[in-house]
Amino acid sequence: MGIKTAVIGVGSMGRNHARLFSELANVDFVAVSDASQEVAANIAHKYSVQAYTNYEELLEKERPEAVSIAVPTAMHKEVASKAMQAGAHVLIEKPIASTVEDGRALITESEELGKKLMVGHIVRFNPAIRALKEKLDDGDLGKVIQILCRRIGPFPARIRDVGVVVDLAPHDIDVMRYLTDESPERVYAEIEQHVHTEYEDLVFGLLHFPSGVTGALEINWLTPTKVRETLVLGELGMFRVNDLTQDLYFYENAETNKEIWPTLGHIKGVSEGKMVRYPVNRYEPLRAELEAFIKSIEEDTPVPISGEDGLEALRLAQALIKSGTSHEVVRV
Repeated sequence: MGIKTAVIGVGSMGRNHARLFSELANVDFVAVSDASQEVAANIAHKYSVQAYTNYEELLEKERPEAVSIAVPTAMHKEVASKAMQAGAHVLIEKPIASTVEDGRALITESEELGKKLMVGHIVRFNPAIRALKEKLDDGDLGKVIQILCRRIGPFPARIRDVGVVVDLAPHDIDVMRYLTDESPERVYAEIEQHVHTEYEDLVFGLLHFPSGVTGALEINWLTPTKVRETLVLGELGMFRVNDLTQDLYFYENAETNKEIWPTLGHIKGVSEGKMVRYPVNRYEPLRAELEAFIKSIEEDTPVPISGEDGLEALRLAQALIKSGTSHEVVRV
């Protein structure tokens, strides 16, 4: 038998966790819980597992070794805490919690209980983003100058407890930290509220990293077409990732290479060179994420995206909100 697992919250995201846990060979998928009895029953029937509407009852009766948590953000702290106290390792869909204080408390509790705490920053498992990271680490772009992330699309009616910054910005903040291996030292943002009843639904953000890299975020719930794009500009050209299609492109700066950039930077600048579309071995990022979570439990190794990673993404998202509210640069 594999690792005994359960999913708490089987709405739009959690049902995918359930599907994949039912398929993984080294997992013994036993139960789901959802506030909706109908939703829980339907998913449980589909995968031949037990259904609960009370997640505490699930934890008490099933005693899972690992739990995926995909409940509303405001419930992350409560559910994750009780799951760890019941003996389960925990994977929480991002963000780690609704407040920095709650996120920090979860990290402390996981350490005290000796339970693994992983945050589901799924974009890190996108194969095109991983291929991009390898190329940046190999120096294929020379010095990185700027990273731009666009995450725009229609308003998701399911999101009511947080705004677009806490819901989506942690994705791209985490990607920037992953690609640069550092955290920004100051941020600035403009936020607006148009269709959401309580929170912001648009943000333009700027992040400045210690190495000099400038990060830019364009995120909203107002665009009728869905765009997920990451652009990385450097001395030798620009990489572009289409997160949706898992495509990686390189646009060459024909005028320069690593050795002569300083001279040409003053004389010629840049010019258009060849465009390359790299072959990427496509796979489902969530499957890779869950496999990594289960592997860390089996082998007792650190989870690939720690509670600290999740906390930093949330802390920076909150800093963007603070900046957007105060209209001032926030040092982090």
